[in-house]
Amino acid sequence: MFTKKKIIMISVVCLIFAIGEYWIFSTIQNTFEKNTLKETKALVKGITSFAPSNDEALSDWIIELSDIYPDNRFFAIKGVPGEEGSELIGGDEALLDLWQLPEYAEAASYATESVSYLEIYKWPKIVHFKGVPYMLMVAPIPDAENSEARATLLAAINSTGYVSFSRLVDALALIAFVLFGVGFGIATFSRDPISGYAIVVLAAIVLAFVAYPLLEAVRLTLIKDGKFSFNVWKTILSNRQYLQALWGSIQLGIVTATISTFIGFVYAFAVARTSMKGKKLVTTLATMPVISPPFSLTLSIILLFGKNGIVTKQWLGLQNINIYGLWGLALAQTISMFPIAFMTMQGVLEAIDSTLEDASLDLNASRWYTFRHVTLPLAAPGLLSSWLLVFTNSLADFANPLLLSGSYRVLSVESYIEAIGMNRLNNGAALSLLLLLPTLTAFLAQRRWVNRKSFVVVTGKPSTRLSDLASSGVRKALTGFVILVSAFIVGLYGTIVAGCFVKNWGIDYSFTLANIGEALTRGKQSLVSTITLAGIATPIAGILAMVAAFILVRKNFPGKRILESLIMAPFAIPGTLIGISFILAFNKPPLLLVGTGAILVINYVVRELPVGVEGGIAALRQIDPSIEEAAADLGADQATIFRTIILPLIRPAFISSMSYTFVRSMTAVSAIIFLISAKWYHITIQIYNFSENLRFGLASVLATTLIIIVLAVFGLMRLLVRQSEYLEKTITTQ
Repeated sequence: MFTKKKIIMISVVCLIFAIGEYWIFSTIQNTFEKNTLKETKALVKGITSFAPSNDEALSDWIIELSDIYPDNRFFAIKGVPGEEGSELIGGDEALLDLWQLPEYAEAASYATESVSYLEIYKWPKIVHFKGVPYMLMVAPIPDAENSEARATLLAAINSTGYVSFSRLVDALALIAFVLFGVGFGIATFSRDPISGYAIVVLAAIVLAFVAYPLLEAVRLTLIKDGKFSFNVWKTILSNRQYLQALWGSIQLGIVTATISTFIGFVYAFAVARTSMKGKKLVTTLATMPVISPPFSLTLSIILLFGKNGIVTKQWLGLQNINIYGLWGLALAQTISMFPIAFMTMQGVLEAIDSTLEDASLDLNASRWYTFRHVTLPLAAPGLLSSWLLVFTNSLADFANPLLLSGSYRVLSVESYIEAIGMNRLNNGAALSLLLLLPTLTAFLAQRRWVNRKSFVVVTGKPSTRLSDLASSGVRKALTGFVILVSAFIVGLYGTIVAGCFVKNWGIDYSFTLANIGEALTRGKQSLVSTITLAGIATPIAGILAMVAAFILVRKNFPGKRILESLIMAPFAIPGTLIGISFILAFNKPPLLLVGTGAILVINYVVRELPVGVEGGIAALRQIDPSIEEAAADLGADQATIFRTIILPLIRPAFISSMSYTFVRSMTAVSAIIFLISAKWYHITIQIYNFSENLRFGLASVLATTLIIIVLAVFGLMRLLVRQSEYLEKTITTQ
């Protein structure tokens, strides 16, 4: 593989590329430097041409220059420095100190000679004052006859743009060389170059859009007044309030993840493994909570079950009902997040080969025994993945706690308040980074447990039949539970729909249609922008998720664990930190993306990628690798194997990944509130603004419109991407 001939060849090719690249980029940089120097000299010459003819007025003129050009620095010397009759006039003393430094004696000598010949001299190096780069120019101020210099001007011109461009050119040159070297190296040495390219692309994506922003956030917590400092972390870790909020987040995450996974599994089992009626309706209702802004359901819960709620006060006459706190939050988050577990578990349960269960039943095992010892262990990867996803989602959520936490402290709200309310971005970033600790712990524990066991159930001869493991009584109990939860969801959304036709919810319940026209008129632009960006992000995230899942499950390569952790990291990070990190990272070269639609698409893809990856991993662990090996033995390359074998087998996970990305992109709140612009606004922010201004009728109209659009696209996606007829399952009763 690594032969001497190949090593010599790649070395020579990379050397040739480096020489050509150096010539191209150095030409670009030299041209830009010449133009910048020309413009700077013209500016300085223009400044000196307006110098007062009276030498006594030069001191006041220097002060005026500082006011006219506040980004630049000036100092004037009468006559030619070092010659007879020269004396200091005044200005920025930092320039005089620089001029007098022994290390710059030679440069000062050349500058003096140039001034005596009435020429402008450029200082040989870029100088820095308080971290800001300047191009220092030494210019003569000629006398009336233009025969000699009656004064000398030291002008430090702000060169931030010039330095930034130079760094951008250097960065692009380095990136181009690395990409060429890696690409040519993979093509030369790898037996499977397609997988190698896929790994490189995935690594580049997570490094650029996960690791780099996170490093910027970490840097923000360790830098104070331009110096390295642990003061932020000392403040955070010594504050009892913040530590209580950390435990509150963990406790809420455990409760929410456990209840949500249980409900999601019951829903998925009832839909995928029983002959229950009305499955399409149940599936639609189960996915409803993820297709609306999270604060919509929270607001519905408050309006229905708060102190002045319709149910608690008007219907039941209850007093002093407190919906705020841990259990109110757990209720809101469970309803909002159990669809994550449901969608993950549905694909896993449908992929299980029922011949294993049939064999158990044929050996006179009971349904309950078969479920406990066959079905449940095979579904374990999906269960653990579901729990992890809900747990990390709960930790990162701030919209629900913002409205329902009350006196119960959670870290996401504390970080949001620090970043937005107190304008302490460093404290907010530090608090958000603390959430990585419990999330990574849960993630690594889950991965270690799953990797020690085998869950292969798809072996190349898929069964088209699934056994109904539920007895008549159990089926009725499952159906009753599903109906109860579904009715509760319908009630919550009924509140939103009813709000469309009410003048002022909670005060004036008069019927009106005025909300519809006003809301759609004011929200048209944001609605179009949201649909466009979500539509772009959906296929990108779906394909990337399946490719990443395949690489992580089927390939072994250095840094695999690091890559996997970086892919999963965005779910552990609160949206506020994501927004702050993206602003810090992408508001400067080489990736100047703030204010564009691209940064919103990148945010959608990166944040929702873990769901698709988890679903893909859970599905791939059930597929026997011998299927792919057989295709490879018949001459199929990796791209063909992935397209014709892997993707059809993991179709449910692929559909779930794209569906989830689309609905979450349409309903995102926390991160995008930092990233939106006048051109690329977001419908959920419009809904939030209406709600904040007590225009619940307008908010309800936009929320209902959003739900209808997402449902339509959701249904269309399932029709266009049909499941293979060979993988379709039918339920049979034993």
